[in-house]
Amino acid sequence: MHTDTPFPVDPHAVNGKIPAPAEHYGLVVVGAGPAGIAAAREGAAAGKRVLLVDEHPVPGHLMGTDVPLFFGGRMTAATQNPGRMIESVFATLPELEAAMEDGIELLLGTAAWGVYRNGPAIGTLPAQMLGLADAERGWMVGFDELVLATGARDLALAFPGWNQPGVMGAGGFAMLVARYQAFAGRRIVIMGTHDLAVETARLAQEHGIEVAALVETRDSPQADVGNLPLHTGCVIAEAIGGIDGVKAVRLSDGTEIVCDTVVQAVGAVPAIELIDAMGGARVMDPVRGGWVPAENGTVRCVGLAAGLPDTGFNHMAYRAQWVDALGAVSAPDTIVCQCEEVTRADLIGVQPPNYLKRPPAMCARSLDTLLADGPPNQDQIKRLTRAGMGQCQGRRCREQVSLILGAVSGKPVPLASHRAPVRPIPLKILADWEEDQSMRDGWDVWFGIPTQWIPYRDIGTDREKQHQDVIGGNMSL
Repeated sequence: MHTDTPFPVDPHAVNGKIPAPAEHYGLVVVGAGPAGIAAAREGAAAGKRVLLVDEHPVPGHLMGTDVPLFFGGRMTAATQNPGRMIESVFATLPELEAAMEDGIELLLGTAAWGVYRNGPAIGTLPAQMLGLADAERGWMVGFDELVLATGARDLALAFPGWNQPGVMGAGGFAMLVARYQAFAGRRIVIMGTHDLAVETARLAQEHGIEVAALVETRDSPQADVGNLPLHTGCVIAEAIGGIDGVKAVRLSDGTEIVCDTVVQAVGAVPAIELIDAMGGARVMDPVRGGWVPAENGTVRCVGLAAGLPDTGFNHMAYRAQWVDALGAVSAPDTIVCQCEEVTRADLIGVQPPNYLKRPPAMCARSLDTLLADGPPNQDQIKRLTRAGMGQCQGRRCREQVSLILGAVSGKPVPLASHRAPVRPIPLKILADWEEDQSMRDGWDVWFGIPTQWIPYRDIGTDREKQHQDVIGGNMSL
């Protein structure tokens, strides 16, 4: 049998050196809402070892950056008390105790930030792995099957004054009111009149919060609003601020309404960051339902993460109409990306934020010059303007940037892609992963530059001289 190999084994390669996860599960479920709990209990009933993970309760500092929902700075001090927050989660989700009685392992306050599997880009992993992190550490768990029941997040829309405390999303509002009992407002104005807006208004009234008005850009309400106060054919032209954030809103018809909070209930977005960051095509599983990677069905989405119900607030035409109406009342200096302070003019002009220099060649750039080279691409816009690069990771601007660019260019603009980690995790936690000595020994060549390093497999071959003559490499290990 022929055993010769064309090249010696590279001792600096990662093959066989990535440690296997300390824990391996037959099923890991991310998201402990109704869909996630149901999937976990089904797996346990089938005899699988099941791990159920949920990032709630979210630490107060992440709420301050609107992760994972648009909390809008309207949290009480209760969100700074981890023990109380965990009690609130169990009190409002009694199904969690039933899941634990089924033998399901439960991790609360734990974020899932990345999924890693062997494929076209990597073939050295010992198993399919899910990256997890809590307030103290980061680690990997292995899995046979992964279910993403990550729910939906808020659709945020910009208008003058929205970048101050007191403007929030319907999902963030519901979480603070119903889950945490930690909402700091008393009188709200709601954007939208579809079912999401009506549900938000009813939830507020059930908890003694006054609904000052529902504001609708169309000429009539889009759902049965009952006797709720209503303003149609207009939008919020400005959120008027005070020392604690919003204190009133001015509508485009001139009406001024006293309130401390604006709740955006125009729409919601499936939380597909994890499956999107895995890359590759996604398809719907015709048997089990939910998004799955086209090449491997061991990962799937369920619940709202698999797609929103076909209700009014999910209609793209409705969202686009809101974007157009809000754009009509927004000055060029209206902030679109809060984290990076990218204005509407910056976005449309494809300019970086004001804290960066703008040489003449950059100032000559615009959306029109980009369109001359081909269809608009939000990932490209993100790199050129930094819109979506902040610590909220685009949760407040990703969808509206696409809608604004689409409205201005007259062409559909694909949404920006996601990359792991899909949650803002401190580097000290991400780096908390033990390596063996063989991995440490070879780290330097991973960052090797062709002009500095000759690959190990080329040493002693004709290609070594090519490196020296053509590329200039003159160092080897």
